[in-house]
Amino acid sequence: MKGKTFIIAGPSGVGKGTITKELFARQKNLYFSVSATTRAPRPGEVDGVHYHFLSREEFQQWVQQDAFLEHAEYVGNCYGTPKKFVDEAMARGEDVILDIEIQGAEQVHRKRPEAIRIFIAPPSWEELEHRLIGRGTESLEKVRSRLARAKEEFSAAADYDYIVINNSLEQAVAELQAILLAEHCRPDERVNLINGIG
Repeated sequence: MKGKTFIIAGPSGVGKGTITKELFARQKNLYFSVSATTRAPRPGEVDGVHYHFLSREEFQQWVQQDAFLEHAEYVGNCYGTPKKFVDEAMARGEDVILDIEIQGAEQVHRKRPEAIRIFIAPPSWEELEHRLIGRGTESLEKVRSRLARAKEEFSAAADYDYIVINNSLEQAVAELQAILLAEHCRPDERVNLINGIG
């Protein structure tokens, strides 16, 4: 059976990366979509594993060839989700996980409305503030900017197929696994299996 594309999105600080990492540790037959970028590799980063590293010229060629499901420029560098690797993984029967920003999720949904969108939310606004400040990696001003953006992003949640509240990692991952399973039990996927019965 062909794989499906699952978009995991939500504001910064909700724990998308942690949840996704745990999902991959527990679930087989998944493919994590590796983004392309024009930024230089950091020490230890491997091309094709952490990112597909492209020159700005190569990136623009890919844009012109409509080779991305979504792309954007962020802090002077370009980032995008290559279609080719997503399509190859789905053809192998693997489910593709896209861990992307809200704007990227909207772009993918416009191109691939059949992709399943999962919004990851914190248990409360206070908890999101606590997590962002607790990281200790950014100034208070930067944290405030992320929180202001998160307020806008929450307004998109109602348009998603599913909402997972990340109150406990265990529960959040269990809900994601249940969503993946349920999506493969839909009639459009199963009806051919029962056509010969009866």
